[in-house]
Parts: sequence; C-alpha cells; structure tokens
Amino acid sequence: MTGPGGTAREVLGAPHPLLSAVAEPVDPTAPEVVAAAADLLATLRRAPATTGLAAPQIGLSLRLIAFDARRHPRSRSWAGELVVANPRLASAAHWDDGREGCASITGLTADVRRATRITVHGHLPGTGEAVTIEADAIEARCIQHQLDHLDGLLFLDRVPGVLSLHRRLHTCDA
Repeated sequence: MTGPGGTAREVLGAPHPLLSAVAEPVDPTAPEVVAAAADLLATLRRAPATTGLAAPQIGLSLRLIAFDARRHPRSRSWAGELVVANPRLASAAHWDDGREGCASITGLTADVRRATRITVHGHLPGTGEAVTIEADAIEARCIQHQLDHLDGLLFLDRVPGVLSLHRRLHTCDA
C-alpha cells in the first residue's frame, strides 16, 4: 500500500530476530532515512488503532520512531504525528503501571511500569532539525515503548511475571 510520501509495510511479528537487535543510529538528512521515515509513517497511518511504531517493526534496523497519540482515549499531551530520528530519553518521572499491547505481538497485553512524564531529544528526518518532546500519560508510554524497540526490547521483557499478562481485547499499541 503506497501513501503520500511513503509505502506502508508489513509489521514484523515476534520472535523475528530484528525485534531483539539494537537498531543503528542514522543520519537524519540521508535520503534513505527520509524514505524510511515516510514508510514508517505510512505504516502507522494504515493502523489507526496503533499509537506508535519503531523502524525495526517494519524490518529496518534504524533508530527511527513514529507516533501519534491523538486518537487514544487516555491521551493528554499530543506532540503531533511525528517521526523522530535517534531519539533519546532525557528525563523520566512519575512512574506508574499501565496496560500495553504491541503490533508485533498478537493476542497479549500486559501491565508495564513506565514513567508518565518524559522528555525526549532527537532529530527530524529530512532537515535534521533538533527536536525536544515533552510528553505525559499515554503519549509518554507510547514513546517509551518505541524507544524499547530501538534497543531490542519488547514490552514482554518488562513484565515482572505471568500475572501481569492479559489476553488482548483490542489492537491498540501502548
């Protein structure tokens, strides 16, 4: 499926080896990174119940995340529909447990402890412009979930035990 500026790709399912590998840093101005960012965004747009995706989920070992939390019912902050290159967590505060799912893991959700307020630094694909995102609530959870994907972690890696697992009732990621 091709959309404006990108091609929607299939989302890889666990246990694909790319999902457990650390993604490579990128030059946000490189044409292939700009194209990958467009594909990531096109794939996210194709899955309206998904709040975020990371490049490894679409088969690219690149430090790119895309997110858009505006449609989630528990969304408070909204940085917009955004792709960030080489994102890094600068601060995290106010930790809480919350339910998460993942487009790469069908049939399960789990209670995962994450910060409810974060600051992330990165760069915009294309221009390379530095960007700082301050997020809370579900948007903060979504971004942290995507950052984990860049480090080869799935939300199941953060589950303390089997009692934290739940059967998935919907397809919302994070």
